[in-house]
Amino acid sequence: MKKMNKFFAAAVMLAVAVSATAAAKPKASTADSSKLKIVTTIFPEYDWTKQILGDKAKDADLTLLLDNGVDLHSYQPTVQDIAKISNADIFIYVGGESDEWVEDVLRSAQNKHLVSVNLLEVLGDRVKAEEVVEGMEAEHHHDEEEHHHHHDGEEHHHDDDDEEEEEMDEHVWLSLRNAQFICNAICETLCAKDSANAAAYRANCAAYTKKLADLDAAYSTMTAAAKRRTVLFGDRFPFRYLTDDYGLTYYAAFTGCSAESEASFKTIAFLSQKMDELDLQHVMQIESGKGKIARTIIQNSKNKKAKILTIDSMQSTTARDIKKGATYLSIMQKNLEVLKTALN
Repeated sequence: MKKMNKFFAAAVMLAVAVSATAAAKPKASTADSSKLKIVTTIFPEYDWTKQILGDKAKDADLTLLLDNGVDLHSYQPTVQDIAKISNADIFIYVGGESDEWVEDVLRSAQNKHLVSVNLLEVLGDRVKAEEVVEGMEAEHHHDEEEHHHHHDGEEHHHDDDDEEEEEMDEHVWLSLRNAQFICNAICETLCAKDSANAAAYRANCAAYTKKLADLDAAYSTMTAAAKRRTVLFGDRFPFRYLTDDYGLTYYAAFTGCSAESEASFKTIAFLSQKMDELDLQHVMQIESGKGKIARTIIQNSKNKKAKILTIDSMQSTTARDIKKGATYLSIMQKNLEVLKTALN
């Protein structure tokens, strides 16, 4: 995945400056100034917080930044987004490479008592490095133009600091076990900021994490009894945390954070061969998938009647979906049924 370039970094700093100026101006109304202001980047964080707030949600100002279908990897904050973060009491974000812009925003925040919750920091050793499994399309990290400017005979010295850092798999929310851990961290942050309602937050969190644990148990039971132990994705693969939780293996066209969209013939051929070798009846894709790669894999396999299954990584959940009743638990329940079909 591409790292934030210098132009975007400059844009973020400009936006911080503009938002700081705007925030300094008197507000027309202070009717909601007493509300606890919470800003979240992605849908799972938003829904977890909402569930922990419970009946107290009406007394909080809870914001979801990525609410229009743009996923974490391509999101760029607007001036308005940065202003919301700058004046928030609590800011919850993933904390991986996609969130490199956050550091500058937090450093310039207007609310000096802002508390941030970084999911990767909360999980610590539970965070996994992104991996490239057999047959997966390797992403191109180096700019070809940079190589064209290297002349023959020119010496290049690379210090250890210049080596590319290992990229962490950001899709931590797709593990129900991680979700329980993160919810407890969010709960304690809410309690610290609003001690008057701490008992209610802890009770809500306990009830909600019990539901997460029950669904985790249902996944364990289903996968233990499944006929197959492997899933195949004709798409990006953001589900490593989920498959690792239940001892499943996988093959995929791209890593979860990849910006690639066109699979090579070699990748297609490998995945088609694996499909035949393992007698798989389904090719999977994520909710934003167009189906082109999945269909090509099927066309090049022996089983032309294989079906395409779509599993939701919650990277494209919109405000409209939330209004229709989408929740983290409901989506993970649907994913359980999809996975059950794929493995049987």
